[in-house]
Amino acid sequence: MKKLLMGNEAIAHGAVEAGVQVAAAYPGTPSSEIFSTLAELAKKHDFYAEWSVNEKVALEVAAGASYAGARSMVTMKQVGLNVAADPLMTLAYIGVKGGLVLAVADDPGPHSSQNEQDTRKFAQFAKIPVLDPADPREAKEMTVAAFDISEKLGLPVILRPTTRTCHVCQDVEMGERQSDTLPEGFNKDPRWVIFPSLAVKQHRWLNQQQLVAEELFISLPFNKVENVQGEIGIVTSGVSYNYVKEALDILNVKASILKIGTPYPLPSKLAADFLQQHKRVLVVEEQEPVVEDQLIKLAWKQKISVDIKGKEGNFIAREGELNVNKVMDALTSFMGISISTPEQSELPPLPVRPPVLCAGCPHRASFYAFKEAAGKDAVFTGDIGCYTLGNMQPLNAVDTCLCMGASVTIASGLNRVEPKRKQLSFLGDSTFFHTGIPGLINAVYNKADITLVVLDNRTTAMTGHQPHPGMEVTAKGEPTKSLDIANMASACGVEMVKVVDPYDLKTAINEAKAAIDFKGPAVVVMRRECISLTKKRLKDLYINPDDCIGCEICINELGCPAISKQKDEYVINESCTGCNLCAQVCPNGAIQEVR
Repeated sequence: MKKLLMGNEAIAHGAVEAGVQVAAAYPGTPSSEIFSTLAELAKKHDFYAEWSVNEKVALEVAAGASYAGARSMVTMKQVGLNVAADPLMTLAYIGVKGGLVLAVADDPGPHSSQNEQDTRKFAQFAKIPVLDPADPREAKEMTVAAFDISEKLGLPVILRPTTRTCHVCQDVEMGERQSDTLPEGFNKDPRWVIFPSLAVKQHRWLNQQQLVAEELFISLPFNKVENVQGEIGIVTSGVSYNYVKEALDILNVKASILKIGTPYPLPSKLAADFLQQHKRVLVVEEQEPVVEDQLIKLAWKQKISVDIKGKEGNFIAREGELNVNKVMDALTSFMGISISTPEQSELPPLPVRPPVLCAGCPHRASFYAFKEAAGKDAVFTGDIGCYTLGNMQPLNAVDTCLCMGASVTIASGLNRVEPKRKQLSFLGDSTFFHTGIPGLINAVYNKADITLVVLDNRTTAMTGHQPHPGMEVTAKGEPTKSLDIANMASACGVEMVKVVDPYDLKTAINEAKAAIDFKGPAVVVMRRECISLTKKRLKDLYINPDDCIGCEICINELGCPAISKQKDEYVINESCTGCNLCAQVCPNGAIQEVR
């Protein structure tokens, strides 16, 4: 039976088919739907699934399950792998028992990330295998295979879909779940305790497993040669394979193709045979030259006379996404052919649509309150989440943004250099649990004079409203104990902690001033549900033209998409949620409730 699935859904179904018994994750676009689907399937197939507080924790939970013989999966986006790097690097030495698969979604572009790092490079660094799916169907098949590969090699395996593979849909053949056999359980053994002496021994073993993996990958269906002919060959990996196929069809030219589904370690024998059959080879892959560098090394070692180009020669860019047009340009340049395209009429430029906080977003009110309280000289250190949009006009309320949890520690560092300047750090509720707590403890311990503003909208909003430890529900929808952020801040030693409703603007400004003036670290929890979750209109507002003086504070200070000027009239459109922030900032009371 076939089913139309998004790539992320296909990966989840592949894990279930492979008999996954423990799944853990931290949300991050473009990976989030993998675990969301797993959490739903967990109810039907009775396996364990959890949203973990961060990626390091998720991987360690999965590792523990693997030690006991259970098949386990952990999902994250590419920057999340940085957080999980500590356990991953050593887990490669220790090895696994039950199959352990890391689904790490890369974001070339990037579309929703602070960088476009290439997880294939990370796999090389950690010396663990990586699979690179070209479409949802292959992503599902690779997921099933990844668990078998993990157990055969005794290593964790990375599945690396990219944004396009994650979010495109395709008919996928559905399979039956492998029988749920009870794991063998954890057996006490010195191999699970990583001492330096063991690390030296296991490093030798890990290096040997690279050769074993190469041999194993030669027979996998994800690596194949197509249409062998002529002097020119194309080597491609992942979603780029689709661009190459389509570009060749459009150009109406033939070329040999070596499709690589396992970019590390490279199936050397298959690749060497392909290189020997061609005089010139173009390598088409997104981001870093992972396959290309290995091919160049392979040709040099085996003294194969072949001209290999790609990133080398600037035929393929190292930045951003590829597409069919970019690949066509590379092919025509490399193959020395020209094509005539029909003239197209000049199209008008697309309208600019910068990202913006939703109408009624409580973060807008929080930023406004603290800007009013702090003045223009204060530094606002931001974090990763939808509230990063606070840096957009007209709010201009995010001066720095580095990575998850860094708002607190960046503010602490700035405070050491400019102790007389006010430093305010902003981070979300989910980010507070992810990596905000260590930074807050550090600020307390080292007596940093900063103000931490936790934007608590009761969800992980940016990635699709996943639950976190501050909520009363687990990934599977089961009730659980909620951890109160204000209480946790107090437990960390913060002496001034306040909880404020950002919609109550006057109180919010007063509490913001008190926190800023407090000597030492202070925490203000701005608590109000994400407006996308409440789905209700609090009030019906309109702008009374008789009272409006045209000051445009509501437009120039708030930037709410529900308010605009149409000709000579100021109007509130249907996207308004009635949060009443604009009415509170209007100096003449022109924004009123419809009676």
